[in-house]
Amino acid sequence: MGLDVRAIQVVTCDIFGTTVDWRTGVAGQVAAIAAECGVALEGEAFADEWRERYLPSMQRVSSGEREWVYLDTLHRESLDELLELHGVADAFDETARRRLVRAWHRLPAWDDSVDGLARLRESRVVAALSNGGFALLTHLVKGAGLPFDCILSAELARTYKPEPEAYLTAVRLLDVEPAEVLMVAAHKWDIDGARGARLATAFLERPLEKGPSLTADRADDVECDLVVRGFGELADLLEAGPRT
Repeated sequence: MGLDVRAIQVVTCDIFGTTVDWRTGVAGQVAAIAAECGVALEGEAFADEWRERYLPSMQRVSSGEREWVYLDTLHRESLDELLELHGVADAFDETARRRLVRAWHRLPAWDDSVDGLARLRESRVVAALSNGGFALLTHLVKGAGLPFDCILSAELARTYKPEPEAYLTAVRLLDVEPAEVLMVAAHKWDIDGARGARLATAFLERPLEKGPSLTADRADDVECDLVVRGFGELADLLEAGPRT
């Protein structure tokens, strides 16, 4: 392990897929709301299609192709497209569509997240660093009982990860050096972005993030400082570090 964990002052954590199970949470809500609207939608497949539009939609903002909008707007635009593609757009009124977008505000934590984050907070500042909007993250963190010290939304940087400014805004706001921040994520693109901004990185394995049929990002394909299988294991590795 080449990383000196004693230098780490802040642990920043990706949310969707790393800290919470977006697929299970979105799929269940999609199926339930669709049923209320008299439509049979396969929730998991629909959630997968919705998630596939996540990175491309944010890239259009980060590249300057379109003006800044927060993630709820991007989710809504992707939702409207999907409902049209599935031929069920007429079944979902404005209220139903808003409820579907808000599904991303209510997601279950992975089993190790709450206890592992609480342990990390004993020695480090622990922050959510996510592409989610500030309101989304506030609702999600509260609902899932996630013990973060603070929320660092892409909304504060006005750009999305993996753009360097998304990570460096967090660095500036917490008044530390990039090398004193450990970015924890289950996605290669996020780890690569953090490395590009000179943050330390920990790849957290979530093999079931995309369900049993699709392959999640794997540690063998990621260049990072640490690889862990959960927040508890990460807390074990950082225990030798400084106390805040």
